[in-house]
Amino acid sequence: MGVIVALGAFVDIGDLVFATQAGASYGYQLLWALAIGVIGIIVYIEMAGRVAAVTKKAVFDVIRSHYGRYWGWTTLVGSSLLNILTCAAEIGGVALALQFISDLPYHLLIVAALLALILIVWLLPFKGIERLFGFVGLGLLAIVVAALKLQPDWTAAGHGLLPHIDHVSPWNYLYFAVGIIAASFMPYEVYFYSSGAIEEGWKPKEEMVVNRANSIGGYILGGGIVAGVIIASAELLKPQGIIPQFFGTPMLPALVTLGKAGLVVAIIGAMFAIGAAAIETCFSFAYNLCQFMGWPWGKEKDPLKVPRFTLSWLVVFVLAAGIIMTGVDPITLTEYAVIFSVVVMPLTYWPIFKIARDKRQMGQYVNKRLANGLGWLYFAIILIVSAAAVPLMIFTNRGQL
Repeated sequence: MGVIVALGAFVDIGDLVFATQAGASYGYQLLWALAIGVIGIIVYIEMAGRVAAVTKKAVFDVIRSHYGRYWGWTTLVGSSLLNILTCAAEIGGVALALQFISDLPYHLLIVAALLALILIVWLLPFKGIERLFGFVGLGLLAIVVAALKLQPDWTAAGHGLLPHIDHVSPWNYLYFAVGIIAASFMPYEVYFYSSGAIEEGWKPKEEMVVNRANSIGGYILGGGIVAGVIIASAELLKPQGIIPQFFGTPMLPALVTLGKAGLVVAIIGAMFAIGAAAIETCFSFAYNLCQFMGWPWGKEKDPLKVPRFTLSWLVVFVLAAGIIMTGVDPITLTEYAVIFSVVVMPLTYWPIFKIARDKRQMGQYVNKRLANGLGWLYFAIILIVSAAAVPLMIFTNRGQL
């Protein structure tokens, strides 16, 4: 599950948008925000996988047992709306990628993307989906190669890993910093990961190494790709004063350094990474609803034997495509989805952290001192990001102050 986690969960359209804007506007200065996000999501993804393997509870099973009726429903409704909006943005991103290489009408490609995603999810097993989207999505490494060929200033990149404030436009800078961190912590990542662990039948003793490899290796890979996007944008877009406003902008470094072949590889990689995120968000909606309501669920089960689960993900795909068919810009929708994800972040991550610290439920797999220390640190960061994101978006007009 590591590669699809790295790409679909971490390198989605939200990460591409914020990373490109950050690099084009501030050069290397926001690499520290990416580093904070990568380490933080590794901490909580690892906990979610460990809790799932030991307790056999996915995230919304935990939420159902931890929260009362009011906060449980609040988390479910908030996460469901967020999953639909994010899925809409991802379907729009797939259509934009298809348009980039086919030049067909955008609305026709939305329908094509919708039908292709439904057919793939219906026909392929869970592991087949992982392999298809995970490995083809690795085409995004073309942007990393492009970044290296642009001969980055590694000293400046190193300085960019140190948290600091830009004194020229501090509020816009903070907006993008918060956006990069929020994009790293999108709640659907833990919903999908923990449910996937249950789908694959993880057992505590056998799967702890797999869990750590998936969470650490997968997100370092994903973070490396996003870092490549920031560095390439800093080297190519910032000196030219190019402000990213289109899907194709993050792909320009691949075209400039690797030619048309590199561009095609990068676009196909982006299309499959974004498609993976669309599948993960629609599955997350279905997982969450069924777990919270106590209904049978599972991609590995006969779709007709888990009808409410099957209907849920089908409905989300159709609703998401309907939203993007209205003409809303996927890039704008992505920014709103990332920023408003902060509403459900604390409600999602707190129950995971609480159970991971509970020796009665976790036994020998309970959090150790390092995991607890990082958990508290990053939960504080989640609270700060949650408090700051929406006001910064309003005050800066989405980073355009």
